[in-house]
Amino acid sequence: MLNAFGHFIRLTHAGWVLAREGVFADVDPSNLPPAASLPLQAARLLERRNSSKTSNRLAKAVAKLGPSYIKLGQFLATRPDLVGAKAALELEELQDRLAPFSKALAIESIESALGRSIGEIFEEFGDPVAAASIAQVHKAKIRDGHSLRDVAVKVLRPGVERRFKRDLGDMFFAAKIAERYSSEARRLRLYDVVDTLARGVKMEMDFRLEAAAASEFAENTLADPDFQVPGVNWERTAKNVLVIEWIDGTSLSDLVSLKNHGYDLPQLGKIVIQSFLRHAVRDGFFHADMHQGNLFIDREGRLAPVDFGIMGRLGAKERRFLAEILFGFITRDYRRVAEVHFEAGYVPATYRVEDFAQAIRAIGEPIHSRTADQISMAKLLGLLFEITALFDMKTRTELVLLQKTMVVVEGVARSLDPKLDLWSTSEPVVAGWIREKLGPAGIMQDLGQSVSVLSRLAQKLPDLIEQSGILVQNMNLDERSSMRSSQDRLELMCQTQVRQSRSIGLALWTIAGILAFALFAR
Repeated sequence: MLNAFGHFIRLTHAGWVLAREGVFADVDPSNLPPAASLPLQAARLLERRNSSKTSNRLAKAVAKLGPSYIKLGQFLATRPDLVGAKAALELEELQDRLAPFSKALAIESIESALGRSIGEIFEEFGDPVAAASIAQVHKAKIRDGHSLRDVAVKVLRPGVERRFKRDLGDMFFAAKIAERYSSEARRLRLYDVVDTLARGVKMEMDFRLEAAAASEFAENTLADPDFQVPGVNWERTAKNVLVIEWIDGTSLSDLVSLKNHGYDLPQLGKIVIQSFLRHAVRDGFFHADMHQGNLFIDREGRLAPVDFGIMGRLGAKERRFLAEILFGFITRDYRRVAEVHFEAGYVPATYRVEDFAQAIRAIGEPIHSRTADQISMAKLLGLLFEITALFDMKTRTELVLLQKTMVVVEGVARSLDPKLDLWSTSEPVVAGWIREKLGPAGIMQDLGQSVSVLSRLAQKLPDLIEQSGILVQNMNLDERSSMRSSQDRLELMCQTQVRQSRSIGLALWTIAGILAFALFAR
């Protein structure tokens, strides 16, 4: 009860801040249920004078609510289906920048985490060079043999875990109430949206996980000639301290310096798009915070990301879903795009593929009537998700982070080359993956995986049969008469499993024979 009261008080304060900034001025009452009209009128009475003349009121109000709400705002910027297109556009301008905490506090935190004095850990330790809601970064030097090497030291902001835990609790409370009384909130899965944010923040605040993500990312991209991931210094890394190689390069946010250094900006834009798609589609593991401030061009001309606190993962089904959807729009095969949605289970089977394909065509055809620099891949996905309400599609939380990242990546690429042709840039990566996974080689790979699954199933069948036999033998004798029909069914099941075992064995030998024939016939 006390927790609910605390949630209510803090959420009321958040509503007060939003109301004072005039955030509710543009809300259309006709789109709200009758019960919400009175609170909306009360909120309008709280507006500050001249608040309607202030630009980007929503982003400014969210920034006043603190780091947890800044993270939520950035997250919701990718969900126009939740907050509306205009609000999503405003939230895109939210910057996760806070005043740095003192160097003394950073040193105290590092020494406590690593159990050594700062002088034993680093040869030099400088002032903060960047500060955000969760952590700040210092430049330092470590000894590498007889020379010194620059490193970046990321330190968790003191008290941030407690603050986020409290605010996320409020958000969970609000989402639960909304889903209880609103079918639309249940369709949009608000609770899952907050849960996705919470899990992301939790992982972001454990720098050992970030170090592991950077290490895995480096292994995946080792053979990519135009991409470089900085190395982790595990010896100096702990839960609230991360030490990583310092990137000596030019930030993608500094277009003037990039031009002065003679970099080919349109080519850099292509590298940004293709790198992201390669990681998402090929590896299923991508950097999910690829804004300009986190991307550098090193001295070898390679794209070098930093800050691996937010990483995205896609399973095999989601990767195929993404690749086939993008390729379907590139080739204008709208029926195939619709079929992929049904195959993935994203659209209820009560609807027809033809009707969904028609809705997809309504999105795709206007895109193909525009020039390359007018086509937005991120907006395409946004429009795609807008039609979900028409077909009762539930929000896929695993795709929310992907959409967010595509919005950011596209913005970075457009800043480097406003006329970038996203489709011709994406086509080699997407089409190459489809040829590899859905062509003959991919079919053989899937066949091999199927054989492996069948083999494991065949190995388990004897145990299942034995367990069924034991179950039959252990039946209570006193209830044998009343259980006779059940025993008969169990015995029948055992016999069926034996037959299935034989059938699977025959299938395995048949598949093996086909594979052997295919190999010798080449």
